[in-house]
This record gives sequence, C-alpha cells and structure tokens, in this order.
Amino acid sequence: MKLHGNTVLITGGTSGIGYELAAELSKLGNKVIVTGRDQANLDATRQKLPDVHTIRSDVSDLSAIASLYQQVVGEFPELNMLINNAGIMRKINLQTHESDLSDIVREIDINLSGSIRMVMQFLPHLKTKSSAAIVNVSSGLAFVPLPISPIYSATKAAIHSFTQSLRLQLKNTNIKVIELAPPGTETPLFHGDFTAQDTGGVTPMPLKTLVRHAIAGLKKDRLEIRPGLANILKLMSRVAPDFMVRQLGRSVGLMHAERD
Repeated sequence: MKLHGNTVLITGGTSGIGYELAAELSKLGNKVIVTGRDQANLDATRQKLPDVHTIRSDVSDLSAIASLYQQVVGEFPELNMLINNAGIMRKINLQTHESDLSDIVREIDINLSGSIRMVMQFLPHLKTKSSAAIVNVSSGLAFVPLPISPIYSATKAAIHSFTQSLRLQLKNTNIKVIELAPPGTETPLFHGDFTAQDTGGVTPMPLKTLVRHAIAGLKKDRLEIRPGLANILKLMSRVAPDFMVRQLGRSVGLMHAERD
C-alpha cells in the first residue's frame, strides 16, 4: 500500500494508538483527519500536530456519524482511507455490575457498532476511489479473551470476524481491508482501570514500536497485522485455547476479592 498522498480519517485519534498513527501518517505525507469526543483533547492534538485536521464526533451516535460523513466528504473529497480506532476498555465484574442495561453495552456501542456503522457510512464513498483502504483496529484479545474485561474482549473478537467477512465481500473492489490487532500497548486505554496483576504482569509494547509495526504491515499489504504477543495469542488460541483462557482468567479471583 502506498503510504503517502492519501487522505486518512482516524476515529479516536486524540490519544494512544490513534494519535501516534495520525502523527506518523502525517509525517509520511498524508492528509490526516482525526475525530474524538472531547473538544479539549482535539484542541490539544491540533496544537501538537498542526498539520492534522480535527473534528468532534462520537462513533456511538448515529446522527454524529451522518454529520461527520457530510463534513468529511464535503471538505476532504479525496478521502480514501478509514481507520476505525475509537474504543474503550473496562474491567467489569459481571456478578456485581449494576443492572444498567444501557451502560453494560457501552463497549459494544463504541468498539463494535461504531466501527461497523462507520464502515457502512463511508463505504460508498471509498468505492469511488481508485485505491482505498479500511483498517479496523481489533486486539490480541480478539483471539483469547481477558475475562475481567468480557465486553471489550467480545467486541474485539467480533471486529475480527466482521473484518474477515468484509474483506471477502470487498475482494473484487479497489478497497483493501486490513486488521490491526495490537497486543497490550503503552496507552491510556491499557492502564485505565487495570493493574499489572490484572494483565498478568505483561509488559505493554511501547506505543511507537506498535505503530512502527503497523506502518510496516500497511506498506506490505498484510491483511492481519499482529505484533508481538498478539501473534502468540492467535497461535495459542488454535493450539491450546482452554489453557490460554485459564491463564488470562487468573485475575478474575483478584477482581472478586476486591469486591468482598
């Protein structure tokens, strides 16, 4: 894939993986637009990355996606790459979580439904381009779940499945469909509610290292980019899936003890 001269839209681009991708793709000579829900974070991103365009938008809001589409195709008609990166990750004790049926699916609304809706909203436009790409950011937890983060893990498994289907359905088009499955990475999302015990003492991959792998994979048209531990998790999900779930599930006992 040619990684210069593109117009790229990145959701959740004001921090973590999205921000670093925006910075690197901008350096490579691409026009980059990032979205986020927090205007202060968008303003800070624009200050640090003056060549990057920012738009306030929320992928869990249907009307916001429609408005974003109208604005982007109006102001940036050459858009030819969509990176679905927006996501949240929470530690949830399913035994004690309050019965708020709206809250429990927040990760589904953002991580999964948001990505699918973004694809479907922008797909007709991307099909008009001679060369285009959709990059869906999943996780190594798409292959083996982290049981203390059950909804997040489920959304990433679903993104993996959706991306496979999307790739086959678009195989006769000009659109490349790529999955980026990061391992635990040194980002605000990885830390959040999580301690080293929660993640089995795994040392997160430095953010710049992850993005370096991502850029290299995009240049080589790798359909699944699985750096570091993510690649091991996919392999082990085939070789010893039950063992791996038990290993990642050790922190469930610690989570339950916190509530006692």
